[in-house]
Amino acid sequence: MFQGNAIIGQSGGPTSVINASLAGIVEAARDPQAGARSAIRRTLGMRYGIEGFMRGEVVDLGAEDPATITALHTTPSSALGSCRHKVKEADFPQILEMLRRFDIRYYFLIGGNDTMDTIHRVETYCRGQGYDLIGVGVPKTVDNDLCGTDHTPGFGSAARYVALSVKQAGMLARDMKLVDQFVVFQTVGRSAGWLPAAAALAKVNEDDAPHIILLPERAFDQERFLADVKRCYDRYGWCSIVCGEGVCYADGTPISASRVSDKFANVEFGAMGGTSAAMMLHRMIHAAFGWRGEFQVCESLQMCAADRVHPGDTEEALACGRRAVELALAGTSGVMVSIVRESSDPYRWSLGTAPLAEVALGAKPMPDAFINAEGNFVTSECLAYLKPLVGPLPDYARLAGRPA
Repeated sequence: MFQGNAIIGQSGGPTSVINASLAGIVEAARDPQAGARSAIRRTLGMRYGIEGFMRGEVVDLGAEDPATITALHTTPSSALGSCRHKVKEADFPQILEMLRRFDIRYYFLIGGNDTMDTIHRVETYCRGQGYDLIGVGVPKTVDNDLCGTDHTPGFGSAARYVALSVKQAGMLARDMKLVDQFVVFQTVGRSAGWLPAAAALAKVNEDDAPHIILLPERAFDQERFLADVKRCYDRYGWCSIVCGEGVCYADGTPISASRVSDKFANVEFGAMGGTSAAMMLHRMIHAAFGWRGEFQVCESLQMCAADRVHPGDTEEALACGRRAVELALAGTSGVMVSIVRESSDPYRWSLGTAPLAEVALGAKPMPDAFINAEGNFVTSECLAYLKPLVGPLPDYARLAGRPA
């Protein structure tokens, strides 16, 4: 067991429960029964992730009031601040210098694919330099595309946000169909359709929203899409479409037609004032049929809606943070904490690990069994996977509408 300080960082986009994982790490590091205090002298935090850490922006989390750490269980966004810095080879000497300066021996990052890559590379570099460092990753992403885990903390709450939004917006669109004949709701999710798929939980009756779900796992065909829209309109008098921001044509061109990329060479859908997938779909439908409609792009609200958090999501986020400390104190390094689904009905889960080398930069798309044959909706198998993560949705009243 090494003796030294621990540091925690948050990276990438937040989730509504990422601070619960932060609290889990801090609380476990303070727990004398876990043996943490004999190994972890101080618990520090990176301000604005690895980018801030390289500038020496470090705070003392051990000096925080315990009540504040407890309040993090239900606090949205990233309390430490985040970044999207792509670690370069030239950064490693500076990172090692800061690790030495603050006597860091336990290194925890909470994040997604790129974050797990950062931990893996930093730990590997330190080992090559003869510096003892234990690095453990804690999963986080609303996209749910992280390999090595059944799902990610934060996804369930974001999925609940999507399902509730589509359900409520769908009721509005249904009742206003004489004014607006269609509505398009866009979710985040660059290359995986987990979040748009969650919208299917809003549907109870055949005519309920959503009617069409466009997933990044399936190539977009404009002619087929417009035919699907027309069929829905002819049947219901309106149409609800949900799309992932990363939906592309068969040649890989995003339907948002954005050409802006982030530091990881990922396309920034709708960034810098560009168009969004939902906006382009709106234009297609209006041009084809002349109908009036609207598009809804809520962007990062799915990542920070504390009022729609699923309690189980918070519980799992906390548990992942605490387990990261347990693993580190046991000398386990180079892994990410993972969630293992033992049963969907009733829902049961446990915690495992996944090697960072396998998680880093990988992406987990939706399996084919979760997508219907037409590629425009999900299957019952997908719904069974999603339901325990999202929880029950409200059952709203609907008039029988008997003729007078």
